[in-house]
Amino acid sequence: MVLAAGAGSRFGGRKLLATYAGGVLLDAALAAAFAAPVGRVIVVTGADGEAVAAAVRASPAVDERLALVHAEDHAEGMGASLRRAAAELSPGCAGVFVFLGDMPRIPHAVFALLIEAVRAGAPAAAPVFQGQRGHPALLGAALLPQLLTLTGDAGARAILKALGDRLILVEAPDDGVLFDVDERGDLPA
Repeated sequence: MVLAAGAGSRFGGRKLLATYAGGVLLDAALAAAFAAPVGRVIVVTGADGEAVAAAVRASPAVDERLALVHAEDHAEGMGASLRRAAAELSPGCAGVFVFLGDMPRIPHAVFALLIEAVRAGAPAAAPVFQGQRGHPALLGAALLPQLLTLTGDAGARAILKALGDRLILVEAPDDGVLFDVDERGDLPA
């Protein structure tokens, strides 16, 4: 799932539609999500819903695996986006990557490491770079029902925190798992 519903208020609005690497910021997050070995990519829109949906459809990364949904209650925060995406998961889904639309430099090499950890029995896995946990997280099937109960803007943080040392951290090859765009100054010049 790709969370693309935020208003980007610290950025000044329309963050995911800002110019980045010859396209829009969201394109790079979509490229990572569509590079992951997944059956479907659920993109959740909210603020600027129509414009973001149009950008998603126009993205060069998008293929037939796209499921585009809108979180009517997006102003509540990430919990609303996660609930909306979780409602679209197929029965028997083995797990879900949680991508953030403002993280354009996710290294594709982390996907196999995260999958390996979950297949080995971890309830969830997340990348880490220089001791700092990053994104995307991969939640295994047993945790997916909890996504339907999330509220507020903390995202899946509480689910992951409750796992303690059962959350497996895998070393990422670079800081792309940490890099996000919050303000205009975070964009390359």
